[in-house]
Amino acid sequence: MVSKLIDRNERFLGILDRLTSKSIDDYYNPYKLFEWPESLPDRMWWMSPELTTAHHTAAAERLTQEQLYALSRHESINFYSLNVHGIRELLIEVTKRIHTSGFETPSEFFHHFIGEENEHMWFFAEFCLRYGKKIYRQPGGASAEIPRSDVESLLVFARILIFEELVDHFNSTMAADDRLHETIRAINRIHHQDESRHIAFGRELVAALFEQVCQSATEEELREISDYLRRYMTFSFESLYNPQVYRDAGIPDPLGVRQELLASPQREELERNTFRKTSRFLQNTGIL
Repeated sequence: MVSKLIDRNERFLGILDRLTSKSIDDYYNPYKLFEWPESLPDRMWWMSPELTTAHHTAAAERLTQEQLYALSRHESINFYSLNVHGIRELLIEVTKRIHTSGFETPSEFFHHFIGEENEHMWFFAEFCLRYGKKIYRQPGGASAEIPRSDVESLLVFARILIFEELVDHFNSTMAADDRLHETIRAINRIHHQDESRHIAFGRELVAALFEQVCQSATEEELREISDYLRRYMTFSFESLYNPQVYRDAGIPDPLGVRQELLASPQREELERNTFRKTSRFLQNTGIL
């Protein structure tokens, strides 16, 4: 069981203790923390332009400055919407495993994780509904039915880690970007603060789960795990390219624009930069 692997891993136990203590020490009340202005200016960036899907592409050259601002505005709302959907899914999966066989040791940290993620979902949804008047629909796909519980848990927590590392790349960039409104910087800054703990925990747990899987998995099964997670990384990144966003930003032929942007070399570079640390970790552990 994974708990046995963790129990004899003094490094992981030490990390769990430190992360749990830091969650307690860094606790904040999100319902009192943020100031929500009545509105945010339209003529400014709502997302760092380097993170927008059209940055430095031929499609961007066809857009006016007003359209570029509008694109960043709606891509910002889409990004926080993806957070809402992603957090909902991870809360379901973590809650299913808390205080169950195999997850006894990390369950105390799971309590902090669940509480923090629930609060993250609230302030991301609050931003979307206040300033975008909507939460964009969740993209479909990328699900899998895995009959073996040990492999299923590995894929679940690997997906959570991939999602968190994608989000954190955007959070850390926008938290430091003084071109953005302070409200936008603040929610990215506080999320980055919490996600740094979640990512540290997630990497240790995924490594332990993979060690367990390797004890009985065949080479073919390990290849399937690797292929699945590569597909999930691509799916997660491509969910940023939402044709409804392009339509709302007033860009003609939104489906055609999405295909154009997905085929652009800039897309490959942005995906590579976004998952640079994630890919290195998964390769170093042998998962990819």
